[in-house]
Amino acid sequence: MRSATALSALALGATAALALSACSGGGAATEDEEFELRMTVWTSNEDHLGLFDSIAAAYMEDHPEVTDITFDPLPFEDYTSTVTTQIAGGQAPDLAWILENAAPDFVDSGALLPLDETLEADPDYGFDDLSESATALWHDDSGALVAYPFSTSPFVMFANDSLLAEAGLPSAAEMQAAGDWNWEGVSAAGSTVNAETGKAGFVIRDFDYTTWDNLASVWMGWGAAPWSADGATCTFDSPEMVEAFEFLHDAAFDAMSMPGPGTTADFFAGESAFTVTQISRASLLDGSFEFDLLSLPEGPVGEYSMVGQAGIGVMSSGAHAQAAAEFLSFFTSPENSAQLAQFFPPPRNSQLNVETLAATNPTLTPEQIENVVIPGIEIGVTRPSHTDSAEIGQEVRSSLDALWVEDADIPGTLAATCTAIDPLLG
Repeated sequence: MRSATALSALALGATAALALSACSGGGAATEDEEFELRMTVWTSNEDHLGLFDSIAAAYMEDHPEVTDITFDPLPFEDYTSTVTTQIAGGQAPDLAWILENAAPDFVDSGALLPLDETLEADPDYGFDDLSESATALWHDDSGALVAYPFSTSPFVMFANDSLLAEAGLPSAAEMQAAGDWNWEGVSAAGSTVNAETGKAGFVIRDFDYTTWDNLASVWMGWGAAPWSADGATCTFDSPEMVEAFEFLHDAAFDAMSMPGPGTTADFFAGESAFTVTQISRASLLDGSFEFDLLSLPEGPVGEYSMVGQAGIGVMSSGAHAQAAAEFLSFFTSPENSAQLAQFFPPPRNSQLNVETLAATNPTLTPEQIENVVIPGIEIGVTRPSHTDSAEIGQEVRSSLDALWVEDADIPGTLAATCTAIDPLLG
């Protein structure tokens, strides 16, 4: 996978491409030119792609010069490395989804086209409606917006109330009302579920003992972070992080409230009592059990929220960069943003309300949207991100492997993690 250094090198090519396009009219197609656009995405969900296609079809009706708009699904695990490889090989997509953990690399590299002028040019776009907190990650050093945060989705806790009842436990809402909606309470309930039913307690979805940054949805409850706010110093070895990993290790190896390494459990197939994931996963519910949706359990520091965020950027080295920016303006207009809200919570202040989100999320109740989803977005902190994210991530994952054995030295392993990544920070 390519690091910030690689992206910086790519940016030099992007800058050259922009200079050439400026000499020939800024990269915009003339009326008699025909061309296609391609946007890389990591979803292969048919409902997602069907909605994207319908928006693209509406755009092409008024822009006959655009003969096709393709949404190109790439495997999530290799998504960022595949996109950067395409850019390096001269096959850059016109637009691309960008994960928040790769945002600093892309934003700092100059590989993304500034969007302000294009988005502000449409008086109906409502550029000022974009949330300041949602766009914060996507501004370059000059203050220009270089990606649109199409999804700001809170991590929440889904609960299988049917499975809790089978284990003789109160519902998740009853746990919350009794003051037990915290990580210790969830772990205790999960341990009972495992003992009584043989099924799993709580699952951090998509963690699978590899995607370590998903554990931020837990350790934030202890006030822990992997590095300092300025990104210069590793804090994996902090007392707060040690305590958070002690909790997770106990849950996996002693309390048996979380599936251990090599064990999987799919909440949406009825195989666990709880799962931490984003609200878009509600589409996987099939009505086979009673469920509830709650905010993340409290940790020692009290209430908190984490959001997963992704941006759509225009590759400045793309063959039709300005045309791609104009399509992005249409794709993310107020009308289309409301449609996308079915799957991707919008960054528009005017759409962050029960009416908009309930209309496109029929699985969730208005109360769940008002009490869980909206507050989660408003106070949520994004997952950890840093320049050189690929190399840092690889080092962290390799170092944390030593935690997932029964007799792990937790403080020692976290100290070793800092030793491994400190040279990469700063």
